[in-house]
Amino acid sequence: MLVAPSILSADFGILNDEIKAICDGGCDLIHVDVMDGHFVPNMTIGPVVVNSVGAIATKPLDIHLMVEDNNFFIDLFSHLKPKYISFHIESERHPHRVIQKLRALDIKPAIVLNPHSTPESIEYLLEDLDMVLLMSVNPGFGGQKFITSVVEKAQKLKSLIDKRNPNCLIQVDGGVNDKNILELKDAGVDVVVAGSYVYGASDYSKAIKSLQI
Repeated sequence: MLVAPSILSADFGILNDEIKAICDGGCDLIHVDVMDGHFVPNMTIGPVVVNSVGAIATKPLDIHLMVEDNNFFIDLFSHLKPKYISFHIESERHPHRVIQKLRALDIKPAIVLNPHSTPESIEYLLEDLDMVLLMSVNPGFGGQKFITSVVEKAQKLKSLIDKRNPNCLIQVDGGVNDKNILELKDAGVDVVVAGSYVYGASDYSKAIKSLQI
């Protein structure tokens, strides 16, 4: 299991130290939540902060866009060469065009499904994706309770992926901890985003390793 701590739960007063701590602690990716206050009822970080994260990080960036204008934000962050940029299927009229744009920028494209969205809604995009992110909380805020139905959704998605594109990864974001990690792994999940679980721990390295099963 790959672990991508979400910096949304970090202490932004000492963000440099927080980024270094999760990198030194053995994380696989750094998850960056970008919210515009329109697609979700919250605003987070813009290019100035993300540029700083990219300059400090020794692990690849995993940028999660929770925005209405995906192309605008892709243009803001593409120079950082993140490993992944994920965007919500619910926010995009022309998802395949966005996927092609990310490929042309040498960024791995990923699509996000909100809790109510079905895996079948993106079946015919799977061949063009490197990852699908399943939200296991409602997007917009950290620290929410895990929505258990995502386990069944991951199983269904895994079945579609095995048929369409076995190389596509499944990521889950929201309420992930050491109590549900084994269930997620058994459901076929490859990557987990963990914010409050990692940054709320006294030992970041120990928390990260507890999820890398």
